[in-house]
Amino acid sequence: MALISDDLLTVKGLEPAQQGRVLLIACGALAHEVLALKRLNDWQHLDLQCLPANLHLYPDRITEAVEKAVLAHKSDYDSMFILYADCGTGGQLQAKCAELGVEMIQGPHCYSFFEGNAVFAAHPDEFTAFYLTDFLVRQFDAFVWRPMGLDRHPQLRDMYFGNYTKLVYQAQTNDPALDAKAEDCARRLGLAYERRFTGYGDLAVVMAQAAG
Repeated sequence: MALISDDLLTVKGLEPAQQGRVLLIACGALAHEVLALKRLNDWQHLDLQCLPANLHLYPDRITEAVEKAVLAHKSDYDSMFILYADCGTGGQLQAKCAELGVEMIQGPHCYSFFEGNAVFAAHPDEFTAFYLTDFLVRQFDAFVWRPMGLDRHPQLRDMYFGNYTKLVYQAQTNDPALDAKAEDCARRLGLAYERRFTGYGDLAVVMAQAAG
């Protein structure tokens, strides 16, 4: 999947309102998975608008970006659903969604809802785990390695990851190439490697609810 640009990515063109249509406003990091679930379930009445995946580097900007997208398209759809969890907004996104009258995914972040919020919450001892999803495995260099300066200053690894003990790859798909790349990410970070097949977790559940 190509790196999401800083501009809004419209995965499917937004048309004038039609009865029963639903707009999903999602993090760009979820685009591949959302489209896969749409195809799998033949949810043709769901349209997808993605915000830049790199907003996760600036969580203070997520709430405003979601609000702008909702206000821009709210009159065009019967309903809307926000495919973001809290994602570092400190409860601000949830408060804004309540104000706007739209629903969002519950949970602290995508690592939680991919594994299933209840399952993730049952492992409070994993605060030394560093998580990757399919998207982050594909985009490891663009979203982790280079932004942290590890390509230029490898000695920073101990500063950033010295307190981590393992890398957990939450696999949405069974892809041997991604498995190998995830294991290589763990090696580069000097961490033990664990793979968990999570599938789409709570993302599939909330999309089914949004589809009606």
